[in-house]
Amino acid sequence: MSGLVLKLSPRERVLINGAVIENGDRRSRLAIVSPNVNILRLRDAIHPEEVNTPVRRVCYLMQLVLSGDMTAEAARPQLMRGIEQLSQALTDADSRNRLAMATDAVLDGAHYQALRALRSLLPREARLLAGVLP
Repeated sequence: MSGLVLKLSPRERVLINGAVIENGDRRSRLAIVSPNVNILRLRDAIHPEEVNTPVRRVCYLMQLVLSGDMTAEAARPQLMRGIEQLSQALTDADSRNRLAMATDAVLDGAHYQALRALRSLLPREARLLAGVLP
């Protein structure tokens, strides 16, 4: 079976193609077999007031695409510009690899995979900013 598998905790909410779906009282597992489905776990969502770092800005843009608040076509130039700017700051091999994965995913229209690649940079960004900021 190919596609995305969502493992949901009790009462966990997920946004699928603009509809908020809440899990029941038990853990569950959903297999998303349709291609090009926009999915966002609401527990992973970045709220507008939390968009205060470069990686969070790019993640938030991708999140807007997944939530249906912005079209992929409108977001693509901003996403590509943001990823390029991140690649100038995050120069280690692992970060470059994740940014390349995000770039490929954006170009392929694989928005969830792009968000996953970008979100993986959040801990690294936090460590870097903690070392720079007082």
